[in-house]
Amino acid sequence: MWFDESVIYQIYPLGLCGAPLENDGAPVPRIRRVLDWVDHIKDLGADTVLFNPLFESDKHGYDTRDYNTLDCRLGSNEDFKAVCDALHAAGLRVMLDGVFNHVGRGFWAFRDVQEKKWDSPYKDWFHINFDGNTGFNDGFWYEAWEGHYELVKLNLGNPEVVRHHFDAIRGWVEQFGIDGLRLDVAYCLSPDYLRQLRRFTGELKPDFVLMGETLHGDYNRWMNDEMCHSVTNYECYKGLWSSFNSMNLFEIGHSLARQFGPEQWTLYKGRHLLSFLDNHDVERIASMLANKDHLTPAYGILFGMPGVPAVYYGSEWGMEGKKSQGDAALRPALERPEHNALTGFIAKLAAARRGSRALCWGSYRNVVLTNRQIIFERAVDGERVLVAVNADAAPYTAHFDAGCGTAVDLITGETHDFGGGSELAPYSAAFWKMER
Repeated sequence: MWFDESVIYQIYPLGLCGAPLENDGAPVPRIRRVLDWVDHIKDLGADTVLFNPLFESDKHGYDTRDYNTLDCRLGSNEDFKAVCDALHAAGLRVMLDGVFNHVGRGFWAFRDVQEKKWDSPYKDWFHINFDGNTGFNDGFWYEAWEGHYELVKLNLGNPEVVRHHFDAIRGWVEQFGIDGLRLDVAYCLSPDYLRQLRRFTGELKPDFVLMGETLHGDYNRWMNDEMCHSVTNYECYKGLWSSFNSMNLFEIGHSLARQFGPEQWTLYKGRHLLSFLDNHDVERIASMLANKDHLTPAYGILFGMPGVPAVYYGSEWGMEGKKSQGDAALRPALERPEHNALTGFIAKLAAARRGSRALCWGSYRNVVLTNRQIIFERAVDGERVLVAVNADAAPYTAHFDAGCGTAVDLITGETHDFGGGSELAPYSAAFWKMER
């Protein structure tokens, strides 16, 4: 599937486009700002743009009011169609954030229940008890997402709710030509709902991708041939930054081996999880790393490890953002993209991955693992690539049996000779494509 070879560029549109934090009802075509980013995204080497929520909502997008209408703070459906048309014309695919577990209190069907109570034909769209109440004093209690009562949980066991979702998705495909969905809090969606969604989207568009947000546990519960194609790899997200901060690359090496290693019992061989260093919910990687020189090797592991790498807007040039400063600090308004040495390096990583079957599809095996260095092999029939990372401030010479004499670094194009040991520069990453 196309997703398995992709590089994702993630945009939180309400943030990037400078929308007010609360829906002010004023239509402004801010989404067209993304048109100024198309060339940058393509030059970076991404081939898919993932938009976080952009349909009509109360505040942050995850509190949906209407699945069928673009948030007025971003403009109209026609404005977003122009953006999608430009992305597709540039050879980029589009994925949207599917927020199906819950809606906002401004959702039209919930407003009807507030007005008509038990006489509302939509009361069974939610989990409601008319003998209770909440802090909003609606005169009834309702189930919310993880106790956040501004997010009203939908009754996904109700066929009318499912039909409403599926009609919206069909509209997104017909209007915008979308290619897949990120499923918000997929770990909250029932297996039955996910199976229905997979069947529906597969019939709607055969190569349509479902990528679910998952945090902990066995990801195979949500990622299999009947549910999500892929999920977010939060287990390795943690290791990708903490391995560097603790100077203990054993952590990420062991996590990757546990998930993808050659042993029969490893968890996700053959699956392509979404890999990331940061996103709209967590601290920017440039703020998370204690040593900014670790940005280069961290991105090296991200693009070399099994999975589909994702880059969050702004992080490709080292933008900082601390979770302690609130969501707005993680989702800033930006007029235009920037380019620096890190951006150029990420573009080279993306090009190397795109040109390598081993980096997209290969098996995983640790070759050298120390506190400050990691070398692992990605291999398919006819191609082997060694991903080599040095997190230390000093050069490091690795001695191991490479199984051949020379390789070509897919990042720099330079020839690498394994004779006498393999030297890694400080804070570096190399993708050595073996001669055999």
